Amino acid sequence: MSGVEKFLFTERPLEHMLVVSSILFCCGLLTIITRRNAVSILMGVELVLNAANLNFVAFSQFGGRGPDGPTVVLFVIILAAAEAAVALAIIIGIYQNFGRVDVDAATLMKE
Repeated sequence: MSGVEKFLFTERPLEHMLVVSSILFCCGLLTIITRRNAVSILMGVELVLNAANLNFVAFSQFGGRGPDGPTVVLFVIILAAAEAAVALAIIIGIYQNFGRVDVDAATLMKE
């Protein structure tokens, strides 16, 4: 078995998966906090949801409790698709009204 095959087919510790998940979560949170563009904020939300998915799969794999983790991941992916569709429709509405995709422009819609 080559080095790549050994890496792909060996079991990695839970801590490695949790570190990757926390890095994804922090990147998504940083994107949500710092960006003003609605599309960028939506991408940050997707990163946070993917970090949660990775946690579900990791704990399911190491907990040995069956297919509960992948089932929850499937529902989170469906939720993310629905959220993306609704958010993109709102973003298109903001762009049609204001000519830019800025989150601050959405506060003007109240007035």
